[in-house]
Amino acid sequence: MRRLVTPPMLGKHVLAIALIGGFLALGWWQISRASAGNTLSWAYAIEWPVFAGFVGFLWYREIREALGFPAVRPAADATDSADAADSPDASGAEPVPTPALPPVLGTRAPKIGSGFRRPVLVPRQPVAAASAAGAADPELDEYNDYLAWLNANPGAKASAYPGRRRGPG
Repeated sequence: MRRLVTPPMLGKHVLAIALIGGFLALGWWQISRASAGNTLSWAYAIEWPVFAGFVGFLWYREIREALGFPAVRPAADATDSADAADSPDASGAEPVPTPALPPVLGTRAPKIGSGFRRPVLVPRQPVAAASAAGAADPELDEYNDYLAWLNANPGAKASAYPGRRRGPG
């Protein structure tokens, strides 16, 4: 129970109670407006309590997580335990526990089955630099010259490009 009275949890409790109370008050206000003849307020009179219920659901999940209960029990566990009671495992081996993942950037390890995966780092292969004399591409050179001209003349239209400027040599 001490986990529920830490400063972050107390902040969450206060925020949840304030939001639920505020959303219910707004729902009551919309009911009074709807009874006065504003038909659109009937939709809002239903919407605000739904928001309050959602905040209550999130608050409940935070409390369960703080107390250490699993957020979601996989459906496969229930069927596996029922099958295990009916027929013993032929190998007699116990299931291998899933190793806990280390925290990422100071957070808790992701829950198994959450869909979160770490990025795969693939080593980069160094690109061999093309020799200047052996791999000259006139089309590429012309295009690079065109891009350099566009960069040097930002307000110019592409139709104003004077063509390839040949340097000495």
